[in-house]
Amino acid sequence: MNKTKKILGALLALTMTFAVAGCSSKKSEGDKATKKIVIGVCPGPYGDMVKKAIAPALEKKGYKVTTKEFSDYVLPDKALANKEIDANLFQHTAYLNKFAKDNNLSISPVISVPTAGMGIFSNKIKSLDDLKDGAQVAIPNDASNLARALTLLQVQGLIKIKADIDQTKATEKDVTENKKNLKFVAVEAAQLPRTLDSVDIAVITGNFAIASGLDLSKALKTEKLAENYKNVVAVRTEDLDKQLGKDLKEAVQSKEFRDAIEDPKGIFKSFDKPEWYTNNSK
Repeated sequence: MNKTKKILGALLALTMTFAVAGCSSKKSEGDKATKKIVIGVCPGPYGDMVKKAIAPALEKKGYKVTTKEFSDYVLPDKALANKEIDANLFQHTAYLNKFAKDNNLSISPVISVPTAGMGIFSNKIKSLDDLKDGAQVAIPNDASNLARALTLLQVQGLIKIKADIDQTKATEKDVTENKKNLKFVAVEAAQLPRTLDSVDIAVITGNFAIASGLDLSKALKTEKLAENYKNVVAVRTEDLDKQLGKDLKEAVQSKEFRDAIEDPKGIFKSFDKPEWYTNNSK
């Protein structure tokens, strides 16, 4: 009788062991299948870049990727720092560094991505040669994009900026020559496309130009981007060297990402490519 009880007890214990092991296995599989990541974006092409180029590689790693769109350049970084989202893709390194410093945020870039450059657009003229004296020029009002706009105007010979300053920090006060007496109108970057009917030209960032339906190929002039003006995937600094940061970097460096960027039917092929992307293609 005692022997029978011992056998039954052993069988029961074995059954419980398998049951617990089975539950642990299912839980592990479930955890892997339901790793969720929310990536913040602004209106424009980068939400599509997340969905078409980044998400496929992340999904292979067991993530469920969603995007959250913000209407301006302020909220996505604050939401990231406050842990409302897990990463974002909307800003270049120069903007990120300045915004993080000014707002005491612990956020960092993971990796740069192909980026649409800033363009000079107009509904009133067909060439910058037609720009009249006293013309109104709409420019971004945030510091880093303002500096970009002024630099682009200088490259086009419309103004000159102080030679002894960091041109990535230039403002209207640093303009030393303005032969056409251009009148600058500082506007929030997202609103610049709406100014085209009221100003002579507007210097518009690529993402907001695309979001508003403007064709970058129709811009009067476009910029050649410096590396610190190419957009980056950003995370909280604490996640940079953790699995999240590593997985995001690998996703951007993946074959899935490159295939989406190089798709001849897509909009990303003409974007300025980061140095790492160009070097890896050689």
